[in-house]
Amino acid sequence: MLNDPKLSETASTSIADRENLCLVSAASQWEVAIKISVGKYRISDDFETLWNDVLSRFATLNIEPRHTAKLISLPFHHKDPFDRLLIAQSLAEQIPVISSDAVLDAYGIQRIW
Repeated sequence: MLNDPKLSETASTSIADRENLCLVSAASQWEVAIKISVGKYRISDDFETLWNDVLSRFATLNIEPRHTAKLISLPFHHKDPFDRLLIAQSLAEQIPVISSDAVLDAYGIQRIW
């Protein structure tokens, strides 16, 4: 959405491919709001406007009990609670995650980067 130059070409291509159903986790929306509030991330637009735009282009992956249930037995290779929830969602839904974080590979999920 923001044409971040840190996004890999493979990830960008996967997102741009209209054949792919792209999902945005509710956890990501929550994490971005927190990062903005503590000054770790900046956006040029209003947060609500940005997310309305994001959600007009991508489907929302809500946080469901089957996702949070996966957290109970998930090993602690990764400590970040948002990333752990994305991993749990990936496992529960059998879907890949776009991330540069190679630690996610320890969970056996499909990581696109």
